[in-house]
Amino acid sequence: MEQLKKEGILVLVRHGESQWNARNVWTGFTDIGLTPRGEHEAKLAADQLRDITFDCAFTSCLMRASSSLRIILETLNIPTLPVTADIALNERDYGIYTGKNKLEIQKQIGEEQYLQIRRGWDCPIPQGESLKAVYGRVIPYYDRVIAPLVAQGKHVLIVAHGNSLRALIKKLDNISDADISHVELATGEIIVYTIGSDGIVRESQKRLVSSSD
Repeated sequence: MEQLKKEGILVLVRHGESQWNARNVWTGFTDIGLTPRGEHEAKLAADQLRDITFDCAFTSCLMRASSSLRIILETLNIPTLPVTADIALNERDYGIYTGKNKLEIQKQIGEEQYLQIRRGWDCPIPQGESLKAVYGRVIPYYDRVIAPLVAQGKHVLIVAHGNSLRALIKKLDNISDADISHVELATGEIIVYTIGSDGIVRESQKRLVSSSD
């Protein structure tokens, strides 16, 4: 029992479908709201988390993440849970590709380069960020602000974005630069980590939300 008290829980949730997700458009820092399907995905995510009692939550400064978190907390009947929003958890800045249709860009630049832009580790985008750059802002914030809470045995919820969460997953699961390209989170998808007081992951579990329910 003493060991259980020393373990914290960290839950990562990607926001529900946004209006630009539905259009297959790169969103990045653009502040786009949820679709009705995205709101439903957030409610379904909450239903998958009813077995966890949370101490606090974190989100980005973009409404698709903060709205998803609000829906989750309201569905769980914990609307007053302490919430911190920080730009460090924002989605990747897609620079010149922001607002452009992914399939159209794929046709223009070819499959290989397209996959590197979407999932690669250190693929620069003019006026934007690589995943490596996202890692460079997400992980210091996590180490400084969130990890100490988890180490104290707190139960922490993070609702953020595909790439800010991929950066965290890379660290938590010790994924190589090459293999991170194979990691993807669907909208509303959940990963639950059990983490010891030493910061080492003891267990992880994916909880995939299906919005077809």
